[in-house]
Amino acid sequence: MDSTVTLEQIVAWAKRRGFIFQTSTIYGGLANNYDYGPYGATLKNNIRNHWWNTFVEKRNDVVGLDGAIITHPTVWEASGHTSSFSDPLVEDTVNHKRYRADHVIEAWANKKGEEVNTEAMDLNAMSKFISDNKILSEDGNALSDAREFNLLFETHIGAVEAEKDTAYLRGETAQSIFVNYKNILDTMRVRIPFGIAQIGKAFRNEITKGQFIFRTIEFEQMEIEYFIHPEADWDSIMQQWLEDMKQFYLDLGADSDNVRFREHDKEELSHYSKRTYDPEFKFDFGWKEIAGLAYRTDFDLSQHAKFSSKKLEYRDPQTNEVYVPHVVEPSFGLTRAVLVALYSAYKEEDLGDGKSRVVMKFPAHIAPVKAAIFPLQKDDKLVAKAEELFNELNSEFQCEFDNAGNIGKMYRRQDEIGTPFCITVDYDTLEKGTVTIRDRDTMEQETISIDEVKAYILEKI
Repeated sequence: MDSTVTLEQIVAWAKRRGFIFQTSTIYGGLANNYDYGPYGATLKNNIRNHWWNTFVEKRNDVVGLDGAIITHPTVWEASGHTSSFSDPLVEDTVNHKRYRADHVIEAWANKKGEEVNTEAMDLNAMSKFISDNKILSEDGNALSDAREFNLLFETHIGAVEAEKDTAYLRGETAQSIFVNYKNILDTMRVRIPFGIAQIGKAFRNEITKGQFIFRTIEFEQMEIEYFIHPEADWDSIMQQWLEDMKQFYLDLGADSDNVRFREHDKEELSHYSKRTYDPEFKFDFGWKEIAGLAYRTDFDLSQHAKFSSKKLEYRDPQTNEVYVPHVVEPSFGLTRAVLVALYSAYKEEDLGDGKSRVVMKFPAHIAPVKAAIFPLQKDDKLVAKAEELFNELNSEFQCEFDNAGNIGKMYRRQDEIGTPFCITVDYDTLEKGTVTIRDRDTMEQETISIDEVKAYILEKI
């Protein structure tokens, strides 16, 4: 069968199997925002936990943080978000639908089979390109000149309407780390180089949304700010982070050929960055950014020191050298990591004789369900023994109990949600103390002692 995975297949499967739903469906939905169903929430938690375990718990140079979503508004002034955190906006001159100018240009270029670097274009260049090439909106109308559109969501704090202050939902999780740098330094026994990690939600008032959960207004980031000496070999440090980042995506099941790193050229570098890489994944809608790695120098700490009038320095306990640390920032998109896992796992297999199956080949450690337990028949003794085994295993890892009666249909359902192992309790279980374990990927079955099941699965996952 065709091995190419399409977004249409992923969206249909995710809804059918309880992974991801469009939000507020009973009210007609909210465009490009999604809720995670029972399996989707567990999958996302497993990926989140794997990231935290890999980059925080297993390292002795990274500590964790959980910062607030709403912070002091000056945080965003210091970081530059209130003045420069924006996308290039164009409008349909007839119906006033809004589009991102760079996306409009890229879509036109893809249709023409041309390559255009929109990252190197300013607003005037985008406006001229759209005008010169007579690019129209999706409704066939002329487009306005490009202008800046700030992505921060505003909110208001205060009990009295007239006295409410403007605040913002955070546009990224990084600033929570920078404003807590001094707190971490004062309370934890950290020494340069060290990192502060955080996982949390961020919000961006995106003009263009799409590609399912790839681009939404509400999303989750997994970020680390890694503080280093200003004269450290930051290039080597970045190369090590590139290797670690790639391994993380391989751990989610991604094929090495589907992950690459694109370095920003000088024209597209952010004002605070000396070097930036975009880890990208090959989706059916193209190579797309799934994370970022930037050398931010001392921009952030220096800005917050300036705006807060607080010293955000580091004193070396051995040499007494005082300096403002520089920062290397590996930033991962959690929701995009979920999409990478879905694309990497989805398989449609031809079983012969006109039969086929959809199977999600998640690596066992992120699979939402690790094992499913079935009684072969609806015999009270078999059901009781299967429930006993389920209760024993479910205390160690996520399991499901299914008593639908048709073993073939139960296998297919578990294949589709990515369960690595299915365990059948039959009459040999009652007489000989054995069960049959079926492997999701090979569909091979083996008989083992019921007393060995827990150790068998724990070793595999």
